[in-house]
Amino acid sequence: MSKSKKSPRRQGRERAFQVLFGCNFSPEPQKECVLKTFENFVRVRESGPRSELANSFAWELISGVVENMSELDDVIMGFSQNWRLDRIARIELTVLRLALYEMLYRHDIPVKVGINEGIELSKKFGDEKSSRFVNGILDAAAEKIRTGQLKKSENNGQGAEPVGAD
Repeated sequence: MSKSKKSPRRQGRERAFQVLFGCNFSPEPQKECVLKTFENFVRVRESGPRSELANSFAWELISGVVENMSELDDVIMGFSQNWRLDRIARIELTVLRLALYEMLYRHDIPVKVGINEGIELSKKFGDEKSSRFVNGILDAAAEKIRTGQLKKSENNGQGAEPVGAD
């Protein structure tokens, strides 16, 4: 599938992943890094309605992950037995944060979609073991959501102003 044929949401997820992943290596504070990186990212991308939708969705995901990072990391730690966060590869950690944000904070995205999209990101950006690791954590989280042991946020996680959508 060519880039132009991907849905704006798929493009947005990939852009959000790339920005968040890149900021894992920055000494700059997370909020400042993601804003600067996202603005630069948008500047070099094609423009048009599909791209604006992708950018808007990407920014919603990026800002949501950054705002809820400690809660997302707590969930990851709860399901990653015998793994400290600093031992989880940054690709997998970034994918998990994104997917769990969608699963827990986005009411417009079904849990299954969050899992599937997380697995697809891990296949695209990770190695052959990435998708199994990501799937295991996300499936465990989904089961806890289904049984009510892990609650979806009351806040829908939408409404963040997109950057660079001028």
